Amino acid sequence: MFSNQLTKSRKEKANRLREAGMNPFPAVNEHIIENNLSNFQNIYKKPENLNEQNFVFTGRVMLLRKMGKSGFFTFQGKSDKRQQVFCSLKEMGDNNYPVFKNMLDIGDIIKVEGVPYFTNTGELSVLCKKLTVLTKALSPLPEKFHGLEDTEIRYRQRYLDMVMNTEVVKTMILRSKIINVIRGVMNENNFLEVETPVLNNIPGGANAKPFVTHHNALDAERFLRIAPELYLKRLVVGGMDRVFEIGKNFRNEGIDATHNPEFTSMEFYSAYTNYKMLMEFIEVLFKHVIEAIQGYQYKVKFGDQVIDFGNWKQIPYREALITIGNIPEDIIDEVGPLSIYLREQGCEKANETLSRGKLWEIAFDEFVEKEIVDPVFITDYPIEISPLARRSDTNPDIAERFELFIAGREIANGFNELNDPEDQYKRFLDQVSQKENDDESMHMDKDFIKALMIGMPPTAGAGIGIDRLIMLLTNNQSIKEVIAFPAVK
Repeated sequence: MFSNQLTKSRKEKANRLREAGMNPFPAVNEHIIENNLSNFQNIYKKPENLNEQNFVFTGRVMLLRKMGKSGFFTFQGKSDKRQQVFCSLKEMGDNNYPVFKNMLDIGDIIKVEGVPYFTNTGELSVLCKKLTVLTKALSPLPEKFHGLEDTEIRYRQRYLDMVMNTEVVKTMILRSKIINVIRGVMNENNFLEVETPVLNNIPGGANAKPFVTHHNALDAERFLRIAPELYLKRLVVGGMDRVFEIGKNFRNEGIDATHNPEFTSMEFYSAYTNYKMLMEFIEVLFKHVIEAIQGYQYKVKFGDQVIDFGNWKQIPYREALITIGNIPEDIIDEVGPLSIYLREQGCEKANETLSRGKLWEIAFDEFVEKEIVDPVFITDYPIEISPLARRSDTNPDIAERFELFIAGREIANGFNELNDPEDQYKRFLDQVSQKENDDESMHMDKDFIKALMIGMPPTAGAGIGIDRLIMLLTNNQSIKEVIAFPAVK
């Protein structure tokens, strides 16, 4: 690791710094207030006309040119733009100029004390008076000045990706801002932020294959949580009427442009509320986020599409299959003809042993989801694919549920919560009976049934995929671009 020739050369320069009485990895004795070069507007073009006050600039050296008694380098600080520094023996003196001439490398983190000025070519630069190496980089950066392009290296060595690609840093900063805005809106609406277990006795809260581990002291199998839903609803039973949690979920599934086995979501629950109210709330929430990052302009570019966050619709599930998916209406309710039709359209999973709801789900995934661009709440889901949602009072075959789709992606899922313990118990039993053929079916959670028997008030809840939302708002086509450390092989 430390033996290749380039590293040896940098170690030698670090030793030269030590020999000159300078630590190549010094601590700072005071907070360094750095300046952004672009903030200097009214400056003279000739450095000799400048005020004698020195300003401090910090950052990482990204380009270096040495020319005898002078030279320059560019550094990347907090500004989006790389900034230029001019170094000369005349300005820096015999004691400090050798730091630039003999001991500086691309990748070093530096402090520059100097004055800003315009060069003869009109470029805003810093005339260096004193240069200090704050961290000596022992490993060279990639040769390409414009950035790092190998995706495997980018995701495995995200720190290097962030150094070379400023767009990655911008995305991570925007991610933090979006989450903070969401958290602020939740707080303003009297939701209480809580934490629930990540290590679960029973995997529950969603249909998915869990990650399994073993607790040695208890000699018991444990599961990384699929979703926090059942714990959050226990809190509602206990009397916390409005709760939310932003955190990690884990699903032992494939990796693709919209799926990572470890991902961030927000789930929230509100007692004495219904799912229609939550749809209105989510629309308001998303508009708040967009206003915070780009003002009152609700159109967002995403790849070749333009998403209009000012245009929200609600469409029932069955209607979406017909009007968007072009499923013939005369067969949509018949299991046999529908399964034959779907197989003819290339849906190999479709067969007569599946329920109508399962066939609808296959058809929706194949023919509807990808056609949606502007925000659409799909409502009135089949009860068979909604094991935790409350059954409609007017139609027992459908659930009082919605999912939000934007740009061909599911972004949110919500429903009126099932609070009838007997109905919930029967649905858990149905899920358990399917486990032989479906390893994503839910487990029986008897303690949750006990909680419902205590009594949960009429409640609506929803989950929002934070990573997918950030993908949309940062124009990134892969979930790996918005997760700091995505899963790699």
